Amino acid sequence: LDGRGDHQVKIRGFRIELGEIEALLNKHPGVQENIVIVREDQPGDKRLVAYLVPEQSHILTIGDLRRFIEAKLPRYMIPTAFVTLDALPLNPNGKVDRLALPIPDTARPELEEAFVAPRTPTEQILAEIFAQALEVEQVGIHDNFFELGGHSLLATKLVAQLLKRVEVEVTVVDLFEVPTVAGLAERMEKIQTLEKLSHPPLEMADEREEIEI
Repeated sequence: LDGRGDHQVKIRGFRIELGEIEALLNKHPGVQENIVIVREDQPGDKRLVAYLVPEQSHILTIGDLRRFIEAKLPRYMIPTAFVTLDALPLNPNGKVDRLALPIPDTARPELEEAFVAPRTPTEQILAEIFAQALEVEQVGIHDNFFELGGHSLLATKLVAQLLKRVEVEVTVVDLFEVPTVAGLAERMEKIQTLEKLSHPPLEMADEREEIEI
């Protein structure tokens, strides 16, 4: 866990006030209470994680929470993982015991999109790379990279891994514009089509008849 006494942290060059994120999440009608911390479960991979206790009558979804805070906060302040708990763990002094907060599960989180398995070899490759980069067990073709915890640094790593396995010039911009396996697979097909059109096969030279002398 990382952070200073005033709950200001620095991730990927950005200074972030954790209290600002917590205050906004508390305004969501489905959130009873929450705490946001920085985890570094893998060396060098700092990420924001929000732990929430939902209102009993409300069903929280990651997509709903992300849309709620994305409208008011920059992307670098959006938690990469949301963990729902029955209650926040407390220490003997009645304060949140940050060390007792669980590591986010690697299982696919509850998303608004139903899980749809890859249908083509390209989608299969993309799903594997998405899952590896995001450290989750599986990724559906319509799952949003950023709703699964993706961020700019992970996007760069994902594209680098992708370029090692396919011969299509995909960029980080492509991933930001189409952040799903299905969307990126379709974008890759379009890129391949454009490359073929811009580099047509050489026309065969006209055959010349040999003339006997």
